[in-house]
Amino acid sequence: MATLKAAIIPVTPLQQNCSVIWKEGSKIAVVNDPGGDLPNIENFIQEQGLTLSKIFITHGHLDHAGGAFELAQKYGVEIEGPHKEDEFLVSTLEEQAKRFGLDTAKNFVPNRWLVEGDQIDIDGEKLDVYHCPGHTPGHVIFHHPESKLAIVGDVLFQGSIGRTDLPRGNTQDLLDAIREKLWPLGDDVTFVPGHGPISTFGQERRTNPYVADQLFKV
Repeated sequence: MATLKAAIIPVTPLQQNCSVIWKEGSKIAVVNDPGGDLPNIENFIQEQGLTLSKIFITHGHLDHAGGAFELAQKYGVEIEGPHKEDEFLVSTLEEQAKRFGLDTAKNFVPNRWLVEGDQIDIDGEKLDVYHCPGHTPGHVIFHHPESKLAIVGDVLFQGSIGRTDLPRGNTQDLLDAIREKLWPLGDDVTFVPGHGPISTFGQERRTNPYVADQLFKV
C-alpha cells in the first residue's frame, strides 16, 4: 500500500506549520498552508526531489494562505480550499499583510472551494475534507484514514484550541467541530496543528484543558 510522508516547515514570524506531504515512490507532493517564507518551502521540495502537484489551504488567515498565490504561479499548480465562507479572508490577504508591515501576500480565488464530504487527492491517495468552523467560518481540515493522519490548521493544538476572537470566530462552533468532527476519526489519529508540536486526538481528549472529555460529562 502506498504511503504518505509529511514534513513540517515552520514559516512566518508566527511559526506556522506549513506541511509538505508526498507519496513515497512517485514523490508527487502537495503543500498545505504556505503562509510565507517560500524559499524555505521551495528548497525543501528541490532537496527531496519532489514534484509539486497542488496547494491545499485550511483557512484564510495570512500566516496560512499568504504565499499560496505566488507558489501556485511559480509551479503552475492549482489551489484547493478553504471553504467559501473564508472568501472574505483570502480576498483581503494583501490588506492583512499591510497591517503587519508585509508586502509579500497576494489575494487569490482558489481553483476549488472545499465543502464537507469532499476529497482531495495526492497522486491517487484520498484525504477526506471536514468543514470545521469556529476559528474562521470557512476552516477545513484534512484526514487520511490509511495513515491515521490529520491536518487540522488552527482548529486544535497540543494543549489548546484555536482563537475565536478574530473576525467571524465562534467558540461554540469550534467546540462542536472538535467534538463532533475530529474525535470520531479516532483516538489514534496523529494530527499536525497550525502551530506547535504534533499530538493525537486521544491525548487531547484526555488532557486538553479546553476540550478534554471530562469537561463535558454531565
